[in-house]
Amino acid sequence: MSAFNPLVEKLSPPPVPSVAAWGRAYDGSKGPLIDLSQAVPGYPAHPDMLRLLGETASSKAFTGYGPIEGETELRTAYADHFSGVYGAAIEAKNIQITSGCNQAFVCAAMAVAGPGSTVLMTEPFYFNHETTLAMMGVKTAFVPCAAENGFLPDLVGIEAAITGDVKALALVSPNNPTGAIYPPSLLEAIFKLCREKGIWLILDETYRDFLPNAGQLPHGLFALAGWEETLISLYSFSKSFCIPGHRLGAITAGEAVITQIAKIMDNLQICAPRSAQGAVAKALPLLADWREENRQEIGRRADALKAVMRGLNDWKLDAIGAYFAFVRHPFGNKGSAEVAEQLAKQAGITCIPGVYFGDSQQHYLRFAFANADVATIALLEERLKNFSLS
Repeated sequence: MSAFNPLVEKLSPPPVPSVAAWGRAYDGSKGPLIDLSQAVPGYPAHPDMLRLLGETASSKAFTGYGPIEGETELRTAYADHFSGVYGAAIEAKNIQITSGCNQAFVCAAMAVAGPGSTVLMTEPFYFNHETTLAMMGVKTAFVPCAAENGFLPDLVGIEAAITGDVKALALVSPNNPTGAIYPPSLLEAIFKLCREKGIWLILDETYRDFLPNAGQLPHGLFALAGWEETLISLYSFSKSFCIPGHRLGAITAGEAVITQIAKIMDNLQICAPRSAQGAVAKALPLLADWREENRQEIGRRADALKAVMRGLNDWKLDAIGAYFAFVRHPFGNKGSAEVAEQLAKQAGITCIPGVYFGDSQQHYLRFAFANADVATIALLEERLKNFSLS
């Protein structure tokens, strides 16, 4: 057999299908499987969202190629929405629509970093970001985030890690996998450090619609003069609108960045799915109240998980926020993959092992609690309390 690209061949298989296989081996003896693995909304899309998708999918207007940067209607609607969220003047020219937020990261990374250069990340890290860079031939360096600091990055540690070959710092807030929410003051300090060092800040804000307080300002970076020379923001429509299968994301950046990314998009996909763009452009203002109700529901699920963890002496909830909780398991001599596999097969709980988010995360499991309703989350207490490893 001919050789494969070694940058791809050396990667591990995708984590989510591996975890799903463990769940399929569960015999159902403890009750229905509780899926806390993949970050998907645990409730259906709004009927109006489905109606709009049906209308646009059957429209001849969306069967041809569209603008590489995205449909004008969606870019304009999202720019207006974005401006309201951040209290800043953002225009359609600052928006690039992508096929999901993972593709948004691919585009952003390719635009600013090439083979042999380095992108700085925090650890724990989102595994798809790390593997994306690895198969591009881009090196990664990591700033450890400690549990005792709420898994927030340390500014001194970031500065020490910015060497001459670092082209960008990639952050996720609210964080995947820990759920940690980066305070606006910290993000501003990090932004100013990146600007001073002449590197890009790539900020993945996929879960920003699930901050704990309604109307909460994620940060004030877009109100700073010259933000477009340092900042690239990423977003996903999947979680807010419950449409991950339609693959729709967005990049907010300066015009010069959008120009570079359009070159990349033309080769990756030409344009993001057009019918989904047309539907979301109308859904953005239409479903605002529904999205707020979902934000509140996710908050109730977070509270339910906190209550469960308070009843467990051996398991420790070290971080929680937005969609995720980072849970320290009590089996100190066991690796996280072994714990997660047996948890799925014996107790019917699927989750992602901490090791997928960094080698030093062996003591952790990621619970994507947004997948399960409050009643289902309550079932975790008994299952975790009675779970043991031989």
